[in-house]
Amino acid sequence: MNTKFGQRYCAIALFILLCSIPWLLTDQGYAIRVLTLLLLFAAMAQSWNIVGGLANQISLGHAAFFGIGAYASTILLIRFGLSPWLGILVAMILAGLTGGLLSLPIMKLRGHYFALATLAFGEVMRAIANTWSSVTGGPVGISVPFSPNAGIEMMQFKSTIPYYFIMLGALTISTFIFWKISHSKLGYELRAVKANVDSAEVIGIDTTRTKIIAAVISAALMGACGVLYAQFNFFFDPDSAFSLVGISIRVALICIIGGIGTIFGPLIGACFLLPLEELFNAFLSGKGAGHSQLAYGVILIGIILLEPRGLTTLFKQAVQRIKA
Repeated sequence: MNTKFGQRYCAIALFILLCSIPWLLTDQGYAIRVLTLLLLFAAMAQSWNIVGGLANQISLGHAAFFGIGAYASTILLIRFGLSPWLGILVAMILAGLTGGLLSLPIMKLRGHYFALATLAFGEVMRAIANTWSSVTGGPVGISVPFSPNAGIEMMQFKSTIPYYFIMLGALTISTFIFWKISHSKLGYELRAVKANVDSAEVIGIDTTRTKIIAAVISAALMGACGVLYAQFNFFFDPDSAFSLVGISIRVALICIIGGIGTIFGPLIGACFLLPLEELFNAFLSGKGAGHSQLAYGVILIGIILLEPRGLTTLFKQAVQRIKA
């Protein structure tokens, strides 16, 4: 069995398994809620993977696009009664445009200068949301009006299971888009940019245009994820929607630990990091302040030292050893 067929069968088997989980955990509401968030963060990490993994543009400001999506959809729902399904389209356009406009002046920056510029943009968006109280609600936050009988039309359900499948759909779409890009002309150009920007320009690649296209797609997908989070959580404020640690760094970390630039890396990273975080919080938070964060940090450092290319590479090495 060659690698392509192997990956295809793995993807199909994984999809069937993920579709079966809600029926295996029918009486485990908390577990399904954690898994729903896991799928959402995997979708967000896959969106980040387009610009961070393929082009090696390490963004620390993706929370900005996530927050724009969450606020745009919720404000349109509250003020105009617009369905979140249509709100997703508006959020993607706004987030994509913002990503494009942000990229114009900063895409020529490299390394930590690019990371710092994106980090600053995310913080600026958080400050704007905090001060623009008449629209965003300011530090008090904003609630999504809940209608128990609204149903799929307004993306509101009494049970967590429909949200689980919506997040699974988001992960499937973002993974498909990543796969299509990585096998397209744009994907090869992004890899050339990642390998050596100067050499890519010498062979005729417009590196700035290539990186901007990737940034727009990545930002638009992140905006859509913000809408899904708002509809699932029903409340958010500027500190949570534009969170540097909770959103920007977490999605980058999921990708890096799982396997940056790989198709399964975001899902593997999310499956490892999010349950680990929940377990440490459950068993170590009562032992003293900082215990769970310390243990979590030690695990992350250990993985990066053991295999900087992430858990995907460790898994491949283990499979090769078994075959040998």
